Amino acid sequence: MSVRIDNKKIWIDLDNSPHVPFFRPIMEELSKMGFTVVLTARDCSQTCALADRNGLRYERIGRHFGKNITLKVLGLLVRALQLMPFALKQKPALALSHGSRSQLVLSRLLGIPSILIFDYEFVQVVKPTWMILPEVVPAEAIEFDQNRIFKYPGIKEDVYVQTFSPDPLILEELGINGKDLIITIRPPATEAHYFKKESEVLFNATIDHFGRMDGVRMILLPRNMNQKISIREKWPELISKGRIIIPDHVIDGLNLIWYSDFVVSGGGTMNREAAALGVPVYSIFRGTIGAVDKYLAKNGKLILLESPEDIEEKISVVKRVPSADAGMRNNRTLDSIVGTIISLMDGEREKG
Repeated sequence: MSVRIDNKKIWIDLDNSPHVPFFRPIMEELSKMGFTVVLTARDCSQTCALADRNGLRYERIGRHFGKNITLKVLGLLVRALQLMPFALKQKPALALSHGSRSQLVLSRLLGIPSILIFDYEFVQVVKPTWMILPEVVPAEAIEFDQNRIFKYPGIKEDVYVQTFSPDPLILEELGINGKDLIITIRPPATEAHYFKKESEVLFNATIDHFGRMDGVRMILLPRNMNQKISIREKWPELISKGRIIIPDHVIDGLNLIWYSDFVVSGGGTMNREAAALGVPVYSIFRGTIGAVDKYLAKNGKLILLESPEDIEEKISVVKRVPSADAGMRNNRTLDSIVGTIISLMDGEREKG
């Protein structure tokens, strides 16, 4: 089955919350070059709320089906079917995502060329037409036609960190006076297929450890309502005393990281955002460590925590003074990804 395409239209599917800041500058560059970008978003984590905050126009399609493997597979197929009317109406020349399995399934069914950008070589993916990976991820680690794999310099967070400007009003927004030690903490992705129980043990140990310290404010960013409820049930006293703060609305994650003294996270994106900003960051992710995190750890930009003892021994509990200049102001990662996308589209148009 195939559809007649609009050869200047690109369909981006925002499958998870990190995809919103990542694709925004890519969309802007593609639009400047005359391409039309259309968006869909899955109701997962804070994806839609972040898209709204960024003023993006999108169609909300599908939701997260939980951590049960059978339901995950069913949800993938159901959402692929839910996306079909959008794809048939828009007739895109290219389907683009950072790991949307439903989009990839539907693209293969409809004969729409697809690009999968991703940065974790152990993720389970549906095969696209092309792949775009960070240079530090060895292509041979991917079971795919090597001629259809393209590389970009840096890490994906470099795409949007280079445009970041700090706003100190976030401290006032969260009711923080700036004198306390500020720790931003992201729980592990308990509903992800790669989740390991050890990550949750480290998360609980982190809260308990810093909860015993005076002058510490922990900003917790739950991934969903279930996590938020669980945290409130486990640490009601720390919450009532203001030692744990759970924002009641979507906030600018980069800004929060910038004004934190350090970050502890079970999620790859927040770890790498902190590393890209030069903020001390400690990972409690206990799944298989990918090439990007190994690269950051080797270069001293990320510290991997492997046991509760590491929390006491490896985390440096010191106040941090943010510098005046936050952004790298280096467009090479963004330019490389956009250039590859356009080159592949041009090649398809020439074939057509």
